[in-house]
Amino acid sequence: MVLHVLFEHAVGYSLYRVSEFEETGQMMPQVEAAIKDGGKFLKAVKLVAFRAFESAAESLENVNKVSEGKVSDILEAFLASNKFDVLGVGDPQLGQSIKDSFNCNVLHTGIVPEILRGIQLYLPKFIAGLSLCAMKQAELGLGHAYSRSKVKFNVNRVDNMIIQSIAINDQMDKDINTFAMRIREWYSYHFPELARIVESHNEYARVLELIEKKDSLMDDSKLPELTEIVQDEQKAQQIVNAARMSMGTDINDADMANILMFAKRLINLTSFRRNMTGYLSNTMHNVAPNLGSVVGDQVAARLISHAGSLTNLAKMPASTVQILGAEKALFRALKTKSNTPKYGLLYHSSFIGKAGSSDKGRISRFLANKCSIASRIDCFSENLSTKFGENLKQQVEDRLKFYETGDIPRKNLEVMADAQREHDSVTVKISKKKKRKRDDQVTTNGENGHDETLNGTMDEEEPTKKKKKKKKKEDANQTIACVEELKEPEQDDAVSVQFAQFISSHILGQEVVYSLAQALIFITEKEEKEEEAPRVALSCQIRRTTNVEHGNSGSYSLERETSKHVAKRIIKVGKSMVFYFMIDDICTMTSRLTFGDILKTIFSRIDF
Repeated sequence: MVLHVLFEHAVGYSLYRVSEFEETGQMMPQVEAAIKDGGKFLKAVKLVAFRAFESAAESLENVNKVSEGKVSDILEAFLASNKFDVLGVGDPQLGQSIKDSFNCNVLHTGIVPEILRGIQLYLPKFIAGLSLCAMKQAELGLGHAYSRSKVKFNVNRVDNMIIQSIAINDQMDKDINTFAMRIREWYSYHFPELARIVESHNEYARVLELIEKKDSLMDDSKLPELTEIVQDEQKAQQIVNAARMSMGTDINDADMANILMFAKRLINLTSFRRNMTGYLSNTMHNVAPNLGSVVGDQVAARLISHAGSLTNLAKMPASTVQILGAEKALFRALKTKSNTPKYGLLYHSSFIGKAGSSDKGRISRFLANKCSIASRIDCFSENLSTKFGENLKQQVEDRLKFYETGDIPRKNLEVMADAQREHDSVTVKISKKKKRKRDDQVTTNGENGHDETLNGTMDEEEPTKKKKKKKKKEDANQTIACVEELKEPEQDDAVSVQFAQFISSHILGQEVVYSLAQALIFITEKEEKEEEAPRVALSCQIRRTTNVEHGNSGSYSLERETSKHVAKRIIKVGKSMVFYFMIDDICTMTSRLTFGDILKTIFSRIDF
């Protein structure tokens, strides 16, 4: 059987026939020698077929399929158009997919990697018209596009920030403890009794910053401030009494200044630690609200960090989640044939502490199951809420109660059905709120536009009050057409600037509308050379829909009074041309100039 080799590259797919190296297990030295000799390799390996990618997007799509071990439609059609008995590929997963699709023999070991290495080296000589420079550029462009596609993420759901936040919190906990022990030991030379009275590190540093030298506590002037810091009047009085009877030595001003500076740093670090905790809680609410509801933000963040990402955690079975963080104990137990650990990071959950000693293993297994479900909901759900997590947490609490009292908990099917209904109701409320906010913004923009003028050419109008929602919908569906003949303007540039200034405040950006007006003037000047331009009628049809993309149909949103002003603006055109500035579908004009000609002129002046 003749060996064929499939080679995937940034420029396309290529299929090669290997004529000399058919003994797979015996010809490895010959293949390696042939790769060094280009002429010999080109005689042994012949190009059978080549399928070039038509665009960079097509290349990126296919390389994503190949990296996932899947056969794309283009690759399937390419292989179907060629006959082969044995096919060599570089990726084992892709080879298995090809084997399932075509029912053929597939190799990915032996001489196949060496042949693929040789094809990569001499690819420009196989494919006519492909230079080495073009090949390198294609590889570089595809590499950048592939990397960008892999790092794309939703900025509101970035689990990498959770990993960094929990790592910073853990590191700051160690640093705060180390610094606090150092400052306690340092200041104890002067006031040793304070370390036994004040246990909190942050309170100790704040008290130190307040009293400085213990001599300042000889009177009761600082007692109210001490009480505010320690939140206990009795403890504050105890500090004052201890300072008056302290056994500590005196300290000079230079040493005291350094101790105070160190205390301020410790206070700032503690404050930053508190802020980071709040940031982690907010991030967990955006990324994994259900997992955070089940086990808490700190434990959930440590699970995500230990797994590497939320996606990796969602892919793990519940048995792995249960012992996540206790890998050393697990392998030690397997090696010594002793009992395996019952929990890892889940030990820090409050449920493990609530359970009895005989139920810790069972509740850990049950909790890991709920954590696995919550992580999958957070990872693969588009609309997130905490309803699933709250119901899963209630299930764990019911299971704890069942272990203690024997009360049978609700079935999982019923709980998930209730959670789904609650989640749907929350999602509907959120979507309605967002829609109402968008409508209010559109209405506000339309009303604010009534106060603007066009260099005195427009009549000033007072902004109308907001109408009821039902009235808005009726007005939005109405079509307003206003056609009015006006006198010819004196200066085209002034008209275009006025037109651009007015429309930009209601519809488009300043640069886009100004280019639109300039393009219209440009076309009318071309028409004026042939025949004197009569007065013009401008028609505006307004509906409330989405924005217009580049050349596609769509609509803008304007109020009724605004559309009348737009209709009254003068745009010079020739040969009785009437511009239907229909913002719903922009119909063509009643002259020999097509809408495509106008559009081409407009977009030639606009830099998108």
